[in-house]
Amino acid sequence: MADLLIELFSEEIPARMQARAREDLKKLVTDGLVEAGLTYTGAGAFSTPRRLTLTVQGLTAHSPTTREERKGPRTDAPDAALEGFLRSTGLTKDQLEARDDKKGQVWFAVIQRPGRPAAEIIAEVLDRTIRNFPWPKSMRWGAGSLRWVRPLHAIICLLSDEAGATIVPFEIEGIVAGNTTRGHRFMAPDAFAVTGFDDYAAKLRRARVMLDADEREAAIRQEAANLAFARGWEIMPDDALLSEVAGLVEWPVPLMGAIEERFLSLPPEVLQTSMREHQKFFSARNPKTGRIEGFVTVANIDTPDQGETILKGNQRVLAARLSDAAFFWENDLREARAGMKDWAEGLKSVTFQSKLGSQADRITRIAALAGEIAPLVGADPDQAARAAKLAKLDLRSAMVGEFPELQGTMGRYYALEAGEPQAVADAARDHYSPLGPSDAVPTAPVSVAVALADKIDTLTGFWAIDEKPTGSKDPFALRRAALGVIRLVLGNELRTSLEVHIAQSHQFLARSIANTRELRPLDHPNYNVGYQINDATEYSEHHREAEYDPNQDYLLGEYEGRPVGPSVSFPAREHVGVFSGQRKTTTDLLAFLHDRLKVYLRDQGIRHDIIDAVLAQPGNDDLVQVVNRATALNDMLKTEDGQNLTQGLKRAGNILAQAEDKDGVEYSFGADEKFAETDAERALFKALDTAEPAIRKAMAAEDFPAAMTAIAALRAPIDAFFEAVQVNTDNQIIRRNRLNLLSRIREAGRQIADFTRIEG
Repeated sequence: MADLLIELFSEEIPARMQARAREDLKKLVTDGLVEAGLTYTGAGAFSTPRRLTLTVQGLTAHSPTTREERKGPRTDAPDAALEGFLRSTGLTKDQLEARDDKKGQVWFAVIQRPGRPAAEIIAEVLDRTIRNFPWPKSMRWGAGSLRWVRPLHAIICLLSDEAGATIVPFEIEGIVAGNTTRGHRFMAPDAFAVTGFDDYAAKLRRARVMLDADEREAAIRQEAANLAFARGWEIMPDDALLSEVAGLVEWPVPLMGAIEERFLSLPPEVLQTSMREHQKFFSARNPKTGRIEGFVTVANIDTPDQGETILKGNQRVLAARLSDAAFFWENDLREARAGMKDWAEGLKSVTFQSKLGSQADRITRIAALAGEIAPLVGADPDQAARAAKLAKLDLRSAMVGEFPELQGTMGRYYALEAGEPQAVADAARDHYSPLGPSDAVPTAPVSVAVALADKIDTLTGFWAIDEKPTGSKDPFALRRAALGVIRLVLGNELRTSLEVHIAQSHQFLARSIANTRELRPLDHPNYNVGYQINDATEYSEHHREAEYDPNQDYLLGEYEGRPVGPSVSFPAREHVGVFSGQRKTTTDLLAFLHDRLKVYLRDQGIRHDIIDAVLAQPGNDDLVQVVNRATALNDMLKTEDGQNLTQGLKRAGNILAQAEDKDGVEYSFGADEKFAETDAERALFKALDTAEPAIRKAMAAEDFPAAMTAIAALRAPIDAFFEAVQVNTDNQIIRRNRLNLLSRIREAGRQIADFTRIEG
């Protein structure tokens, strides 16, 4: 057994690429070694800004000799078949063996592959890995053809065992593998030799290089916390920044500085974002004042003056950056105090999507929808509409222009400066949420109304113009918007109909597009969503004569240069946009939301078939009810009674379906206990008489656990019935009665879920 050490030494690797590169190096090399017949006991990958390192322990010295027998064509097969077989095996005809087979004699090839030394295999695998490494971006340098993320300078490829270390013979584009590396660029730039991974890691540390990224992160976190504690401050957590900074340095040296007093009046989010984005500083907060008053920068070198010169330089750059932020802030405040009218006007020229109009058009739609949703969430409709009109105005602010990630956050500050109520200002900040699965869900009523309206408008609009996610592509983040709707509804337990809100959103959208195209609504009872141009008298007569189905697709197009309405009413020559009808949009979008709900609930341990069984029931646009039903059904199916009951319900449904298909009738009424011939039948009648009203009462009260308990009581009577009774008896009266009794079983189950969709 031997240990393998590989180091690929280059110019600085971007921090964002290092973690993925470590995993890719490990997978590509170890997979290649295993495919070639070698085995190993363990492997680990590491990175610093200038190197990728892989260690593989317990590597076998040789690949095994293999013997493969491959069956070929019959001995009397055409020559072309034999030649193809010989090409695939790499043998000649005299090396084949003729063997008897049940269909006659056939050719067999016996292929023996001798084992190879590990060094030979490693060289092949490493060459393939380097040439095909999946960098997001790579470059060529000099006159060579090799591509790497940055110019590759040196390679270590070393096999070590009890006898010592051996360099694996390997060369790529003039770079010859060796056993030497270099330490820190400035503090230990000289080359040194290594004999194995342990020796390599120890010498690197002495040469001021921490090899392990996790160790660098831990060192930065601990020293930054110590520096902050000494001043009575605390470091604002930022795991993403910590990971990035650890990828920028080989020898982290945290240094702490203070922010100048003149900048402390800036919002803390501005200070934190400016320092994070521009200079990769960690923010330090004073818990006594609640303000961000300091920062931690991470140097990559120990200096004789303990970093004083570095810190002074960083503070000068920080002052310049924060001066810009202060300028933006002061200008934005003047606009906010003036009512933000210029920002509102400016959004008219900002296109949201070419077929869906401007941001101003979208704000109008969101405000209208938020006003409709507001009473359902306990919000004031006027406040919700006002919040929606203000929520996106900060997109025109200088601060958000500089720091797009502060949209919403700055909107809250500007709304407060404009004298808006707290609830309206908070909605401006919260309406983008939740952005991801770990993001907090707004709970304030006005915020919920605006956030829901924002996401529903986005989804409805893109569904109406048929711009849906496809495969892994989702350029408009519609899956995230759908998950946001689901989390808003479930997180606030909103008992509302999404179908109604999608339909409302569709109507506002149709009206918005019509207004944009200077169309006016048709004045005709048959047309609830259709538009015509004001002076198109000739075509308005045609509209009145046409049979227009508002649930079909219609389009906005041009006729002789003028925009007109539904496609059934004119011979459009030039389309400017296709727009789906309300029913189609609502149906398709609700199905998409159900798909996202399945993913969301699956992560919480509820099977997809259980969700399907519940979604098949009426009222499936009330997501809270769907989840409550699915949870109760999921809990019941974990019990033995629940599993057996499901089989009984499915069996009843299958027998009924076959009988109804054969007889051409529906067995859905008329079961009478007087025709019962067995005790099992009579017991089932009595059980159903008890269970049916109990299930109806529980479902009406939405007490789903009680409904599950009531239907679970049918398990034993149904089992006994199928054990003792033949449903399809020769006596047709008895047969019909028993089929109608099965219909009662089916209907009892249908009150809760479609049990035919439950697997197993």
